[in-house]
Amino acid sequence: MACVYLLGAGPGDPGLLTLKAKRILETADVVVYDYLANKAFLNFCRPEAEILYVGKKGGDHTLPQDKINDLLVEKAKAGKVVARLKGGDPYVFGRGAEEAEELLEAGMDFEVVPGVTSAVAGPAYAGIPLTHRKYASSVSFITGHEDPDKPESAHNWQALAAGTSTLVFFMGVKNLPHISSSLIANGMDPETPAALVRWGTTCEQTSLAAPLHAIAEEAQKQGMRPPALLVVGQVVRLRETLGWFEKKPMLGCRVVVTRAREQASSFLSLLEEKGACCLQFPTIAIEALPDYGEVQEAIGTLAEYDWLIFTSVNGVIWFWKELQRAGLDSRALGGRQVAAIGPATADKLREKGIEPDFVPEKYVAEHVVEGLLARGVAGKKVLLPRAEVAREVLPRQLREAGTEVRVLPVYRTGLAQQGEEEAQLLEDLQAGKVQYVTFTSSSTVENFFSRIPAETIAPYVGTSLRLACIGPITANTLQQYGFTAQVEPEEYTIPALAQALEEDCLHFRGQ
Repeated sequence: MACVYLLGAGPGDPGLLTLKAKRILETADVVVYDYLANKAFLNFCRPEAEILYVGKKGGDHTLPQDKINDLLVEKAKAGKVVARLKGGDPYVFGRGAEEAEELLEAGMDFEVVPGVTSAVAGPAYAGIPLTHRKYASSVSFITGHEDPDKPESAHNWQALAAGTSTLVFFMGVKNLPHISSSLIANGMDPETPAALVRWGTTCEQTSLAAPLHAIAEEAQKQGMRPPALLVVGQVVRLRETLGWFEKKPMLGCRVVVTRAREQASSFLSLLEEKGACCLQFPTIAIEALPDYGEVQEAIGTLAEYDWLIFTSVNGVIWFWKELQRAGLDSRALGGRQVAAIGPATADKLREKGIEPDFVPEKYVAEHVVEGLLARGVAGKKVLLPRAEVAREVLPRQLREAGTEVRVLPVYRTGLAQQGEEEAQLLEDLQAGKVQYVTFTSSSTVENFFSRIPAETIAPYVGTSLRLACIGPITANTLQQYGFTAQVEPEEYTIPALAQALEEDCLHFRGQ
């Protein structure tokens, strides 16, 4: 049934979206979202969902509020399920109530899904609890977006200055001098601690603290701009001791991830946990084969093979899809020995109930072959499920060692479709906002430069931009385009690459 859901998107950290909001995004016909709603949430939407941006940024309104109201009513009357995604909480300075009133007047059903308000989350990530038994037993949320030149203020400044332990002002950066002077003029101690938190809970979070009388001047010195919250009260004293989020080693460091979208999640999680801002720039698309007859035939003759060697997570995923399509499960591998090239591949096999017999310490063909030969693979029959096009080093060296190898394509890789990522990357490069581009295979290098010419990034490399490769083979491919990898881990794994990026980031920040 048609319904409009007024969803709180939370303050920016994707992990703070509620489970109910996620479920509604996954089923909605139409998603209408704001400037402050994290675009990552759009990944939850159905591919066929209609996505509409109606953001308001610094007075630049994509649609005025009355037109947004009309849009919601129009989509609901058309029988659509509409998710109205609003930053923070819809009913906390979000104009959600106005939208609900318009829907009610039009006879449309609506529901409200509260979100984590930035007024609580931003200060918490900055180490500022809004209440504390020692310092504060009450809180006021106030809009700071008030015209200081109008004859009468909507605020009772005398009551705010004297009657509340903690004050939290939304959208108050532009009016900081007016806010601070009004509080002081109405009796608040000029030395009262105050803090600004910008882009709270996101990888771009910054904060600063100063006495109330100096907060406006300090904000101007440090170039603090909207969107930011102002917190005033004794609880700000705890920022130095309780601050945790801004200690993350890569906070604010922007990293371009070129892995296929299906593969990127583990790498993104590692980087985001360290505080990095990640720009997904998938260069590879993982695709099904046009025909799986050969794979089904091989699955029917598994008993003939002594070893199965999986060289990637995707190899495991696509092989198991065909195994299940044949009505089989992990028991079909009974009696076979199994090798996994890399810890992620080994973990994916464990998810399927298979404990690998061999996981090499190093993930280059020579070391893999040496380890397999030590386990008696010579003279044995080996099945190698992998991508349709891949390096031939491993099967060639195994054959040279007397092993009978059958390469079994179970998926193919292609060039990812172009999207808005190019424009975003070029804009960020020109603004000096990208610190790293990462490459996790030779294919990511080749496909990246098919979309972004080498000469386009050359002026930035070595100054604002550094290039990171997972290992020497990928680094050698990068050299073919005229670049040397500045970051390369000793161990050729995704966790090791993430750790190397952290260490490099800290080094260049002088920490």
